[in-house]
Amino acid sequence: MAKNWHLSRRTMLRGLGTTVALPLLDAMSGGSVARAAGAVAGRAAGGTAAVPSRVAWFFIPNGVNMEHWRPGPAGALGALPPTLQPFAKVKDYLTVVSGLTLDNARAKGDGPGDHARSAAAFLTGAHPTKTAGANIKLGVSIDQVVARSAGGNSRFASLELGLDRGDTAGNCDSGYSCAYVSNISWRSESTPMPKEYNPGAVFDRLFGAGDKESAEARGLRLKHRKSVLDFVADDTRRLESVLGRDDKHKLDEYQSALRDIEKRIQQARLGEQNIPKAEMERPDGVPRDMAEHFKLMSDLLWVAWRTDQTRVTTMMMARDGSNRTYPQLGLKDGHHSLSHHQKAIAKIEAIRKIDQYHMQMVAGFIERLKSTPEGSGNMLDHTLIMLGSGIGDGNRHNHDDLPVLLLGKGNGAIKPGQHHVFAHNTPMCNLYLNMADAVGAKLERFGDSDGRLKGLA
Repeated sequence: MAKNWHLSRRTMLRGLGTTVALPLLDAMSGGSVARAAGAVAGRAAGGTAAVPSRVAWFFIPNGVNMEHWRPGPAGALGALPPTLQPFAKVKDYLTVVSGLTLDNARAKGDGPGDHARSAAAFLTGAHPTKTAGANIKLGVSIDQVVARSAGGNSRFASLELGLDRGDTAGNCDSGYSCAYVSNISWRSESTPMPKEYNPGAVFDRLFGAGDKESAEARGLRLKHRKSVLDFVADDTRRLESVLGRDDKHKLDEYQSALRDIEKRIQQARLGEQNIPKAEMERPDGVPRDMAEHFKLMSDLLWVAWRTDQTRVTTMMMARDGSNRTYPQLGLKDGHHSLSHHQKAIAKIEAIRKIDQYHMQMVAGFIERLKSTPEGSGNMLDHTLIMLGSGIGDGNRHNHDDLPVLLLGKGNGAIKPGQHHVFAHNTPMCNLYLNMADAVGAKLERFGDSDGRLKGLA
């Protein structure tokens, strides 16, 4: 293949009204990761009487001001610190965890780039290869490991959401690819799971309105139990004839993942009438106000959980290093700029306002889960959400003693209302073993884990 041969990042495989997007390939020279089109289906008929467990990871950028975050000593939660005050109404479902570390977010000789490493290591526990090109390399994230084990019983094995678009190509942090900064969910060591930030697109996905597959192609595929990949086979063969060895491997891995999804979809297609009906009007556009945007996205997530369309979710409040401004809080400077406060009192107070604003948004969602009956309890009884950051103090860029909250009980996996303080440098990945247990995905190890966290259940 000629060295100057280039494949557009927008290239799709096409055939009989079907289009399938491609993963990030070396031939795209800095391309973005694409997602498959049309691989959606209704829930399987029937179900189980037991209420399933759900797990989710919410990511906040740039760390927090720990002075206003940290509660008192280990033990039962007393009065909440200023930043956590919004959770006062759901304190009986709140757990604060201190002492956890993302060792692979540290430089390890790679120099600056703490924001990229923070997001990249957050759910993978892996150290990213420092590159701004197509040769990104990281690791599979815990949400995807759990989804492969426990996500097959729902319509979507996982759902990736966010409040900003985020770039997936180019240099975003001191030589690190934007893919590291903008994504916390990774299907493989070279393939992130792009988050969806447009509420309308999430709505379409949940209710089937966004399926771009033609009616003819869909009818034929269902009638003959065909894969969407069968309809684009000719395009695939033509593409493979010009790809290098590494890209052929990536394409094969991508297609294997699609076929795995389709196997579950075809079983679910037995009763398309089981696709839940829309309970709200379709959102139009992306709200400019962050709180409104989060409310809309969390409403959609509530619908997805309530109808058991997914049991594994990630949510990025913003990409790490985000310099979003907060005029609604009376602040003119951006978040990232303020996080480098250098102990200036006014900037520390501004960070406290931003941190508390983020918690107010999440707390509203948690209150809704608590007020929604489910089984013999409420949705929080069967849900476990981890909220945290890959940076501790934004001014120091440290990756130890990270801000971590657990919200919910996860069907008994967590006994809330406690502040747990673990030994310095305890791996964050230890917590992920506990969270995997909550949905029945028993793991011996993950990332740099060295055992489960004790005393949480």
